[in-house]
Amino acid sequence: MNSQTRIITIANQKGGVGKTTTAINLATALAAIGENVLIVDLDPQGNASTGLGIDRKNRELSSYDVLMQTASVDEAAIATAVPNLSLIPSTLDLLGVEMEIAGSADRATRLRKAFRGDNAASPFTYILIDCPPSLNLLTMNAMAAADSVLVPLQCEFFALEGLSQLLETVNQVRTALNPALNIQGIVLTMFDGRNNLATQVVDDVRSFMGDKVYRTVIPRNVRVSEAPSYGTPAILYDLKCAGSQAYLQLASEVIQRERHLRAA
Repeated sequence: MNSQTRIITIANQKGGVGKTTTAINLATALAAIGENVLIVDLDPQGNASTGLGIDRKNRELSSYDVLMQTASVDEAAIATAVPNLSLIPSTLDLLGVEMEIAGSADRATRLRKAFRGDNAASPFTYILIDCPPSLNLLTMNAMAAADSVLVPLQCEFFALEGLSQLLETVNQVRTALNPALNIQGIVLTMFDGRNNLATQVVDDVRSFMGDKVYRTVIPRNVRVSEAPSYGTPAILYDLKCAGSQAYLQLASEVIQRERHLRAA
């Protein structure tokens, strides 16, 4: 794996927070500004794969094969319709992978070994891992393999409660599996400025997490919600909508933070 490759795990144990939407559109935004990007779909639901227009019948190799060590990262990666963006798709086989590898000594580090084991230098500058909405063995593999974790957080009442649990998991992974793991940032999603509670949540999260919270806030946006049903990222579906513009701004912030982390 290329030493310049940055691996970012996108995780939140709660569903419906915009995790997969963030993975797809952040990856597309990074690709649009010249980065060579790979998404690894680790969610058995496969929404990132579907949202990028990859039909289930075209998923001959998947993240399951990578975890089972029957395919390399390069073999499983397929091109998408987005220039500079590749995908390792998900299949329902992932539902059983925890039972299959539970007895293995390397059960939590298989994805990391797959990234490090490829003989050819990786062409990817960024790898984004889309996790399932739970803190299970798949998420552990993603965190063990990553340089950093990006946390999408919906602007809702229980946001901070879920965040605390996720941060504790990151600390556990850092202690046991991946000492270099850090929080890349927290992105606030589905923000509705007409809702006083949403504004209060933004203030509370910024107060709690400080500069770990991205300046960019992703608004609740109909065009972003529509895009997956057409198998295309929102940035391609409607570049000018507020959601697409926000993800382009987020990509710029992510790159700035990664440069800072590399320099540190």
